[in-house]
Amino acid sequence: MTSASDLASLAALLADESRAAMCLALLDGRAWTAGELAAHAGVAPSTATEHLHRLIDGGLLVERRQGRHRYVQLAGASVAQLLEDLTARIEHRPATPRGLRAVTADSALRRGRTCYDHLAGRLGVAVTDAMTRAGLLDQAGGFALTAAGLAWLTDTLGLSPEDLRPGNRPVARGCLDWTERRQHLAGLAGAKLCETFLGNDWVARIGSGRAVRLTPNGKAALRDLLGLSDVD
Repeated sequence: MTSASDLASLAALLADESRAAMCLALLDGRAWTAGELAAHAGVAPSTATEHLHRLIDGGLLVERRQGRHRYVQLAGASVAQLLEDLTARIEHRPATPRGLRAVTADSALRRGRTCYDHLAGRLGVAVTDAMTRAGLLDQAGGFALTAAGLAWLTDTLGLSPEDLRPGNRPVARGCLDWTERRQHLAGLAGAKLCETFLGNDWVARIGSGRAVRLTPNGKAALRDLLGLSDVD
């Protein structure tokens, strides 16, 4: 049974702004070096290393080694879900202008981004809603793929049925979008859909962060596959 001290220890890991910034950066689903996270959080490399050791020991991050290089990333989809759920419960007030670059970056995140390994922002919500309208996704009777939705992913998009076999992770799950305040598709289906969009060059990453943009090929694909013509 989880004790109060266990819960307090977990909360303490995110109570530091620098550690919270590192965890939010890692929501892009990729592995970062300690130096990259130090620069992102605005702290010294030695300070970043101390923070990362705490996050790894606390089970929120894992370390990956490749040759002489060491990387860290979120420990799994459940950690990403925890961070996104917490973020969605924050009351977001209208931000004051912080300069053109910051405003542009914020706008790009709201338009489209990755939430760990699935699509979020207006793009993620638009795709989810289009799948629901097309009868591929059932949001009324619980967030689940329909039989038509499973066939669409395997027959139309070419995913392997093995990729969508339920296990420790649900096939489909609703994830509350912190900017749109509505649900987008997560779970195995959301991850494979995002992987397909990136692999087909339907969406492309903007810089080194979480923001993504819909490419001309992606606009054509969404129009043909889901009847979506008003997403940017």
